[in-house]
Amino acid sequence: MGGPTAALNMWNNVKARRAALEMLQGVRNCCIQRLWSTRSQSQQQRLCRHYSTTSGPPWRLLFFGSDDFAVESLKLLASSRNSTERIVESLEVVTLSSDVPVKRFAHQNQLPVHTWPTADLDGRFDVGVVVSFGCLLQERLINKFPYGILNVHPSLLPRWRGPAPVFHTILHGDIVTGVTIMQVHPHRFDVGPILNQEVYQVPENCTADELGAALATKGAHLLIDTLKTLSERIAKKREQSQTGATLAPKINTSLSWMVWEEQTCDQIDHLFRAIGSRIPLRTIWMGRTIKLMDFVGKCQISLSGRGRKPIPGSISYQKESNTLAVCCKDGWVGFKTVVLKKRLTATDFYNGYLHLSLINQMPHQTQEGLFLSNKDRTEAHQKKLTMYTPLMCTTAAIK
Repeated sequence: MGGPTAALNMWNNVKARRAALEMLQGVRNCCIQRLWSTRSQSQQQRLCRHYSTTSGPPWRLLFFGSDDFAVESLKLLASSRNSTERIVESLEVVTLSSDVPVKRFAHQNQLPVHTWPTADLDGRFDVGVVVSFGCLLQERLINKFPYGILNVHPSLLPRWRGPAPVFHTILHGDIVTGVTIMQVHPHRFDVGPILNQEVYQVPENCTADELGAALATKGAHLLIDTLKTLSERIAKKREQSQTGATLAPKINTSLSWMVWEEQTCDQIDHLFRAIGSRIPLRTIWMGRTIKLMDFVGKCQISLSGRGRKPIPGSISYQKESNTLAVCCKDGWVGFKTVVLKKRLTATDFYNGYLHLSLINQMPHQTQEGLFLSNKDRTEAHQKKLTMYTPLMCTTAAIK
């Protein structure tokens, strides 16, 4: 039908149309590239989100983390790849060069690992997640993710912004806390818009380690819940209020020095439960540093017939309970163990170091019978502690 000539003409027409389409495609790509290069980073990010082919899970996800708290979220993300809901399509990890828990978990579970700082990530991921990473992420990195980078933070932001929110929750006697999922801000830690938040009541006598473990699990599940409806969460995000914002700086050894004349029984209890498992409480005895271990809380000390009122720092050895009771601002607190040159029970310290002439004279108020404060090391920290009030509200805390 039409012979060879007609077939040749048809072939030439097809080639011509294809060449024309290729030329138009080249012009289009050139225009897009020029338009892209004139846009700011924030405009490029919005264009990425607008033209992204991914509008919901499963997500291509890059995880930034380091410690055990972060591992809980990473575990749940890894397992979600094989769940029926398929929240995560692919998962890779960015971590520090040192041997941290996140790196060990990633290697054990065959997750691709990138050492910080990261290489080129353009177009490879939909969303990032950062948990206990400790490094500020720059705007140019955040903009490589069409849906931004999410952060799992163990407090009810804006309360306790900073690297040690769990410690400060216990230290300041908050009875309610929670977890927050927020979008990472490029210039400051913990100030980005909130996508999801959940309240958690702090258990009575809870330590920072126990609270951190509970919030790690709760934060991991809240992260998965957020990723299920991420687009809707982003559309309804809310900026953080400046009212009630507090800072949670790193905990260090200077906070561990006792100020017996200023600290109450409750404050010492909070301090021990906040830092005691990592940094022992410290005091001065006869010019030497004493570490106070195995805190037993408030002690009821009978002072009938013992003479004048004891001064803060006075030591009362309780033979029946093998406890050293120490006088503070409003009562007595007890410790079962101390560390001088070596670890000693209360009985060993009393018999081996307190002067024999002081036996049966309680409370002791000579130099040998006193634990002294090291105020120069603690004064600045005590001023900071008075700046914050305990968080005792319930759901009103997140409004």
